[in-house]
Amino acid sequence: MTNLDKLIKHFERFPGIGGRQARRFAFHVLTLPDADVTEIAELLTNLQSSVIECSRCHRFFSKNDGPTEMCSICTDGNRDRSKLMVVERDTDVQSIERSGIYNGLYFVLGGTIPLLESAESNKLRGGALKASIDAQITEDLTEIILGFSVNPDGENTGRYVETLLKEHIAEHNLTITQLGRGLSTGSELEYADPETIKNALKNRS
Repeated sequence: MTNLDKLIKHFERFPGIGGRQARRFAFHVLTLPDADVTEIAELLTNLQSSVIECSRCHRFFSKNDGPTEMCSICTDGNRDRSKLMVVERDTDVQSIERSGIYNGLYFVLGGTIPLLESAESNKLRGGALKASIDAQITEDLTEIILGFSVNPDGENTGRYVETLLKEHIAEHNLTITQLGRGLSTGSELEYADPETIKNALKNRS
């Protein structure tokens, strides 16, 4: 297998990227100036050492944000700590932050549970979610928002989280809500525009 073939295979492993797009990416790299290729290679080489995972919400953030194990959102004293939104991935946090309407905290679950593959729950951060909620309960947590995509996998993941947190919800009298139908059925949160996310947050139930 040539280096080009190997590169195409790596691109094919990216979420949402098929074989045709992977080939387009690889051949595009071949047209770039040497300086750009070198810069991309250096960025990839140094990425894992310059970005760390927040010990609380589990989203990735740059070490340049400061010498801390928690990201700037989790350490922001002005955030509303009565609310915790559980999302699938880091990109969902970015989409919600762009809407400018939500000021609570987050937890990145690490994916979804496909409707017919319950084994996927083993890969998610269920135990870490419970620990995060236990920590936030001392900070007046009252509401857990399920911020999942409006599709079968997202809805199945929401049911999993509700079951996982059933005892916590009952013991601490927590409210659990879901994003409203400002999001159309079948849509992914990552690709929703800010106005749609605003409506989904306002209409959560």
